[in-house]
Amino acid sequence: MKFLLIISKAIDAFMLLVGKAVTWLTLLVVIISAGNAIVRKILNDSSNAWLEIQWYLFGAIFLLAAGYTFMKNEHVRVDILNQRFSPKVQMIIELVGVAFFMLPACLLIVYLSIPFVELAYTTGEMSSNTGGLIRWPIKLVIPVGFSLLALAGVSHFIKCLAFLCGKGPNPLEKSRGKSEDSMMDSIAQQAQLEQQQSLKKAD
Repeated sequence: MKFLLIISKAIDAFMLLVGKAVTWLTLLVVIISAGNAIVRKILNDSSNAWLEIQWYLFGAIFLLAAGYTFMKNEHVRVDILNQRFSPKVQMIIELVGVAFFMLPACLLIVYLSIPFVELAYTTGEMSSNTGGLIRWPIKLVIPVGFSLLALAGVSHFIKCLAFLCGKGPNPLEKSRGKSEDSMMDSIAQQAQLEQQQSLKKAD
């Protein structure tokens, strides 16, 4: 279990680096989008290449950040029933979901998308728009993104297993920062103070 947890920690560290890199991509998209809008409105000019770069980067952000988002447990969950179960049952559901649904789906998409990327690269596929960009770089993001998501799934599987073995915390609990904790403490103190005041008035 210790060795598996070391692997999980290494994957999480790598995902953190990817998440930080994607943050800079987000900033780049904002700058390019603003630049395109300014050039189009002020100079009455436009470029299909720069417009496509926006969409390329948007797709890259979405796919490359999927693993990081899953690691942080910030993805969308529909777990109305799951919340009613005990933490142990929730972990079993997570293990089954990752092992039999998430990982096979990710690996299948990676397997099917690689020839798709190779064909675009060997044929030099270009955008159908005038002045557009080559297509293989954005298509390459598909297998890379789902490979990262699969890695995050492996890390999550290990953490769920560690929790069941009593070797780690609950990976489904979202970590809160100090500022959030202090805010929650302030709210609790304020509620307690109001309760004490209402009791004094009742006496």
